[in-house]
Amino acid sequence: MQQDILINWSPQETRVAVIESGAVQELHVERTLERGLVGNIYLGKVARVLPGMQSAFIDIGLERAAFLHVADVWQRQPEGEPPAQARTGQPLVPIEKQVFEGQALMVQVIKDPIGTKGARLSTQISIAGRHLVFLPQDDHIGVSQKIPSEQRDALRSRVQALVGEAGGGFILRTNAEDSSDQELQDDIAYLRKTWARIKDASTRLPPKSLLHEDLTLLQRVLRDLVGEATQSIRIDSREQFDKLLAFGKEFMPKAAERLQHYKGERPIFDLYSIDEEIARALGRRVDLKSGGYLIIDQTEALTTVDVNTGGYVGARNFEETIFKTNLEAAQAIARQLRLRNLGGIIIVDFIDMSRSDHQEAVLAELRKQLARDRVKTQAGGFSSLGLLEMTRKRTRESLAHMLCEPCPSCQGKGIVKTPRTVVYDILREILREARQFNPREFRVLAAPAVIDLMLDEESPHLAGLSDFIAKPISLQAEGSMGPEQYDVVLL
Repeated sequence: MQQDILINWSPQETRVAVIESGAVQELHVERTLERGLVGNIYLGKVARVLPGMQSAFIDIGLERAAFLHVADVWQRQPEGEPPAQARTGQPLVPIEKQVFEGQALMVQVIKDPIGTKGARLSTQISIAGRHLVFLPQDDHIGVSQKIPSEQRDALRSRVQALVGEAGGGFILRTNAEDSSDQELQDDIAYLRKTWARIKDASTRLPPKSLLHEDLTLLQRVLRDLVGEATQSIRIDSREQFDKLLAFGKEFMPKAAERLQHYKGERPIFDLYSIDEEIARALGRRVDLKSGGYLIIDQTEALTTVDVNTGGYVGARNFEETIFKTNLEAAQAIARQLRLRNLGGIIIVDFIDMSRSDHQEAVLAELRKQLARDRVKTQAGGFSSLGLLEMTRKRTRESLAHMLCEPCPSCQGKGIVKTPRTVVYDILREILREARQFNPREFRVLAAPAVIDLMLDEESPHLAGLSDFIAKPISLQAEGSMGPEQYDVVLL
C-alpha cells in the first residue's frame, strides 16, 4: 500500500500526518516548549558527592543540578553480560570510589525533571536507532523480551555477524523482528556514526555542554516512519527541508531521496483535510460509511469501543447487516487506534453475532488491519460475553491527552449536575450553616442559570427556607462560575 508523509512545521509546533489511499492513518505532534530531556547526553561536572545517599549531584547546565544514583553508574562486566543482570549477584562499588567533585562525566538523562526534583542521570550511554539500541560501552547482544523466545537466538546470531570485529553492545528492538540484514546494517552504521560524533564533541566542548540531543520529530520521521511503501515526504518549510535533507543524506540516504519541499499556496494539511480529521479524532463518535458508528471512550485504565448499526439497513437480513457493520468497524477501529494513538487495554463491543464463522471473519479482518500498525498490538478472541479484548503498546501520550485537558466545568466526568440539583444543594447548605452560625444574612453566589431558577420556579422553596431560619437570603449571579460552583456567604 502506497504511503505519503506530510509535515506541517512552525516554530512552536511540528505536525506529521501519514496518508495511505487518501486517508490519514497516523498523526504525530511535537511542541517545542514541551520537548523532554530524556535521551539527551551531556558532559556533566560533578558538583557534590553524597556517600550517605550513595548519589551525586551533577551540573549539566540546567536550572537545577541533576541526580546520579550509584545503581545508575556503569561498570564494565567481566563476562560482557548486561550490567543489570550482572549486578544481581555482586555488590555495588561505593559512589565515592567512582566519582569525585569537579570531575567531567559523560551522562545521559533517563528521567525528566519533575517539580522540585532535578533530572535523573545514568552513565550508561544508549543511543536508539530504528531497529537497534546501541550500548557503546558494552559488548553484549540483547534481544527484546517481546520477541518470541524461539526467534531470539537466530536474531542474536544475525546481529553478531553484522557487528563483526568492531564490537559494541546492541539490543534488538521489538520492531526488528522482521527486518532485513540491510536494514540492520544501515542502523548499525547510523548508530556508530552518531557515537563517533558524541565522542568527538566530548573532547572539544567544556563541561555542562549538550553533546547529543535525542532526535526531533522531523528527524524521527526519517528514522521511524519511512518504509518501502513511502512514496514522498513533503514538508512546507524551506529552511527545515534543507536541514532535514542534510541530516538524511548523512544518516539515512534512502529516506532522504523521497524528501520534497512543498511550495503550494494552500496549507499542506488542507490537501487531505487533516485539521478536520484531527477534530474528528478528538470526538467520541466515529461514523462509518454504511450508516453504522463507533463510540470510543478513553479512561485512565482502558479504552472501550462500542459498535452500533445506526441507520444501516443495506443487507438482505438483519444477521447480514450486523456482519457487514462489524467488518467495516474492524477496519475503522484499527485506523482509529493509530490515529488517536490509543494504548493499553482496549475492549471492543462488536454487535452480537450468532454465527461463529462471522465472528472468525471479523476477528481475522481486525488482526489483518492491526498487522499494519508499527506499534505492537495483540488481539485475543471473543469472550463468553461477546467482547473482544486487545492490547496496544503505549509509546507516547494519546492525541487527546496531548491536545486537550479535562473540562473545567465537569472535571473530565462528561456530565454536570442540573441547575435544580445545585439549587437543592444550596438550600441544604444554608440550612446546615443556619444551625451552626447566627449571621445577619445569607448571600448565595452561583451561576446565572442556578440563580434564575431560584428566582423563578424555586422561589417558594427559597422563601419557605428564609422564613424557617428567620434570616434573609439574597442572590447574586456570577457569570465566571461553573454550572456546579456556588458560595454561601455569611454576612
